[in-house]
Amino acid sequence: MTARLLYVMDPMCSWCWGFAPVAQTLIAQAEAAGVPTHIVPGGLRRGAGALDGATRAYILEHWQAVSDATGQMFRFDGAMPDGFVYDTEPACRALVAARQIDPGRVWPLLAAMQQAFYQQGQDITRAPQLVELAEQVGLERSGFAETFNSDASRTATEADFAWVQGLGIAGFPTLLAERNGQLALLTNGYQPLEQLAPLLTRWLQQAACA
Repeated sequence: MTARLLYVMDPMCSWCWGFAPVAQTLIAQAEAAGVPTHIVPGGLRRGAGALDGATRAYILEHWQAVSDATGQMFRFDGAMPDGFVYDTEPACRALVAARQIDPGRVWPLLAAMQQAFYQQGQDITRAPQLVELAEQVGLERSGFAETFNSDASRTATEADFAWVQGLGIAGFPTLLAERNGQLALLTNGYQPLEQLAPLLTRWLQQAACA
């Protein structure tokens, strides 16, 4: 019997930032039962252009709604300044690159990217900033940069995007439980821990008995 969680998300998705504490608790619960979690970046806004004023205002209103609903902290002052290109492909590819080098560094890198973008106002669409964050979580700088810029990482990132689209997943975060190749949906979109923990507990019990 093989079992794992699949966490489909985007580092620059505000609801994924809001869901981060819930995801961390659920992932720890699964790992305690011997079930690993595989992250699948979904490509929320790949190839998007520079934001205009109206779009920026809309996104910031959305951030405020996420903050109100989840309690996660956002830095609004100076966020996404003029000319900011909200393309999430580089941040997704950074996770794929980390996964190729050292899977154990994926989660620290994700947390570092989310905190940098949402709490510190850093531009994590730029390769130099992503390399800096990767080094901060223990990845060797030049090796990460080479892997990040490689055709293999670009291809693997596009494959993740295609897999997500193929499943028809339109919203993030999405948490799936996979047992022997069969997928079960735990959540599509943000839900609080008190709703999801019992669902995961039941699935883990069933998986243990399978």
